[in-house]
Amino acid sequence: MRITQRGPGVDRVLSEARRGVRRYTPHEAEAARAQGALIVDTRTETQRAEAGELPGALVIDRTVLEWRLDPASDARIPEASGYDVEVIVVCRQGYSSSLAAESLRRVGLWRATDLAGGVEAWQQAGLPLHRGPADVRR
Repeated sequence: MRITQRGPGVDRVLSEARRGVRRYTPHEAEAARAQGALIVDTRTETQRAEAGELPGALVIDRTVLEWRLDPASDARIPEASGYDVEVIVVCRQGYSSSLAAESLRRVGLWRATDLAGGVEAWQQAGLPLHRGPADVRR
């Protein structure tokens, strides 16, 4: 079976989502969180159970991310106080988080970015994870 590509393909879409965006290292993300940035973990419950929870992160399912973070949305969380809020999206390896951050920028959250390498990079950097309850926002 031959596959004829009709769209740009995921690699090109990912490359375009990252173009011109400063992605954070784990230490930069932690420093930004300490200064008030929102770290938003979009990993599945299974992924979080396996690796642990990021301290101070808000857990928001990818399926509702834009609605919870858009300040104009009736379904926003209290932390979605304006379009200038710094949001750092985190996933397991830093791929889907790039696409999610790009979607947030399209909504108007112009400071949205992601964690390069995801939670795996966080672990490799020796930063803490915990097994306690997560701050899950539904």
